[in-house]
Amino acid sequence: MKYIHTIVTLLILLTLSISAKETYFDPYKPEKSVKKQTKSIIKKKKIVKVKQHKVKKHHKNKRKRQVKISNRLSYSLDKIYKRVLKKTNINRYALKKALSFYKKNRFKKGLSSKYIAIADYTKTARQKRLYIISLKNGAVYRHKIAHGKYSGALGGKVRKSSNRRNTNMTPYGFFKVGSHVGKTKKKRYKYLSVKGLEWSNRKVGLPPRMGGRDVVLHPAKYVNYGGRSHGCFSICPQDRCAIFAKLKKALLYSYTGR
Repeated sequence: MKYIHTIVTLLILLTLSISAKETYFDPYKPEKSVKKQTKSIIKKKKIVKVKQHKVKKHHKNKRKRQVKISNRLSYSLDKIYKRVLKKTNINRYALKKALSFYKKNRFKKGLSSKYIAIADYTKTARQKRLYIISLKNGAVYRHKIAHGKYSGALGGKVRKSSNRRNTNMTPYGFFKVGSHVGKTKKKRYKYLSVKGLEWSNRKVGLPPRMGGRDVVLHPAKYVNYGGRSHGCFSICPQDRCAIFAKLKKALLYSYTGR
């Protein structure tokens, strides 16, 4: 009987051990599905890190390129500044301001990379006071340009300037010349539009229905003898083709001594 009792107890112990093996859960040994999930999460994290690293590299390269472009531009503009001062009697302050504005806003405003123009109204109307400067070699092309009726005397300098409507004065500041040649309704002048690039002249070049001041760049015969406009940038008729060809999308700085 004792022998049978020991055999029964052994059998019971074996069954209990087998059931324990089946039902036992070790928290330190995760299941296979959990292992797979963790592996996929680790892979995703690695991919994200690689992408972030690539984006950072791209931004760094972009900054380096921008710095290189700005350095090249500043070097070339510095050369042009010196050449123009040697060749002409242009106002030093006006030239420096125009080149620095061009450097800062060339890409933002979509300005032409070929020419910039400075209307130096500190000179008299009988002088060639419109300076068109080549941004490649520093060559300067000079032309006559009229000032507004109430800005100064016939053939004289600009004494007053304004960006307001109905003043008949010369507008001041930085402008972008348009690319499309149009015709005025009354006198049928061919013209290029002008757009103000600063807060003070933002309404100059806009149509009157939008609360703007209708100012354009156009030819007129009175410019030859020192005549005055109603505020437009008027040039000699014989210079129209040469000026229009150079100044499309170009920066125009109207310097009145301000």
